[in-house]
Amino acid sequence: MKAPPADGGVRRIRRAGGRALLVLGGAGIGLVALAGTAFAHVTITPGSAPQGSTAELTFRVPNEESKAATVELQVQLPTDHPIAQFLVKPVPGWTVRVQTVKLAKPLVTDDGSFTTAVSEVTWKGGTIAPGQFQDFSVSADPLPSGISQLAFKAIQTYANGDVVRWIDLPQPGQPEPEHPAPVLTLTAAGASADNAGGGTDSTAAQAGPPAGGGSDTTAIALGAAGLVAGLLGLAAGGAAWMRAQRGRRGRP
Repeated sequence: MKAPPADGGVRRIRRAGGRALLVLGGAGIGLVALAGTAFAHVTITPGSAPQGSTAELTFRVPNEESKAATVELQVQLPTDHPIAQFLVKPVPGWTVRVQTVKLAKPLVTDDGSFTTAVSEVTWKGGTIAPGQFQDFSVSADPLPSGISQLAFKAIQTYANGDVVRWIDLPQPGQPEPEHPAPVLTLTAAGASADNAGGGTDSTAAQAGPPAGGGSDTTAIALGAAGLVAGLLGLAAGGAAWMRAQRGRRGRP
């Protein structure tokens, strides 16, 4: 007959199993938090639209701080490829300031000739609390032709004075920058927008789904759910192992 392990051995087994579960749980929480911040960028919806079309564009702004609210968003428009008519949709609780520049060469469209264009839009006065986001929408008419993308550099300001500059542009063959600028891909005239957003004219855009980074949010949710399920499985396995160790005390 084998003697059962001493109480001290059982306690050591319990402590070791408990430490393992705590480490696994802590690692899982850290990974979920990291995944949340890694994808919490300022995004633009739709992700693409045809050149020369009218589009409703929406900037989705998440709050990445844990204790400070976002109080201002500034979006800079590329003036080397100006947009003749850039209209801002009101957001309750926020005021808007629009800055324009005089064009060196008038921009001629079906609606006439334009000598100025919007260069910057600033929203302020409202707040985006930690764990929340806000959509800011505009109408662009028409989108430029002859180029493949438009980058809208965004600057996000928090109540505690922190400023995040979403101005970095992706480079071929390089990892995604830490603070990427929202980029709108421009397709050939007549092509449909990608699945990231609604239609490309104003009517379709208004009828489409809510703007903003839905695919990123879904991916994060699925990934987090899978991670939590895996951690629960590990915890259950650890608990079963500990029960088995305790049960061996009375076995011959």
